[in-house]
Amino acid sequence: MKHIPRKRFGQHFLTDRGIIDNIVHEIAPEAGQVMIEIGPGLGAMTQPLAERLGHLTVIELDRDLAAQLRKKSELTVIESDVLRVDFRALADAYKCKIRVVGNLPYNISTPILFHLLDVADVVQDQHFMLQKEVIDRMVAKPSTSDYSRLSVMLQWRYAMENVLFVPPQSFDPPPRVDSAIVRMLPHERPESLD
Repeated sequence: MKHIPRKRFGQHFLTDRGIIDNIVHEIAPEAGQVMIEIGPGLGAMTQPLAERLGHLTVIELDRDLAAQLRKKSELTVIESDVLRVDFRALADAYKCKIRVVGNLPYNISTPILFHLLDVADVVQDQHFMLQKEVIDRMVAKPSTSDYSRLSVMLQWRYAMENVLFVPPQSFDPPPRVDSAIVRMLPHERPESLD
């Protein structure tokens, strides 16, 4: 599918087959699991995920890409801004905890992470491609230079680890930053807060 990346959507399409295989390996999808992909783009991760799962729900804002994705019978396409999607309602509809994955647009990655923070109790796990610098802050230890509000807010709710480095040349067009994959596992019993 030919598509010109749209800067306003922060589109950088993953093209490196080896990296895609490594990401899918880290996600470890199994047949029958309920997974939601944010920003499937040209379907680089979508296709191998859908093949292993049997069915995949995707959230895509770009109407041209959404139209192309709708042609695939194994996909349910939600054409929307991800910040307007009710993930709790999706989990209720599927009657199980959901797995969430995606190559998040770097310009709105933090708002997406906070949007999902409110529904962590209905999420089995999350695997996201983000700017490496953001992941460094997410997984930072206290009393280090990367430790920040993002570290505190997310570590309260998730166990997280940086699982894979993704260089700029893995994308078209290449971003001006390094990327990485983070694994986020919601804590069963997060500390209660005032």
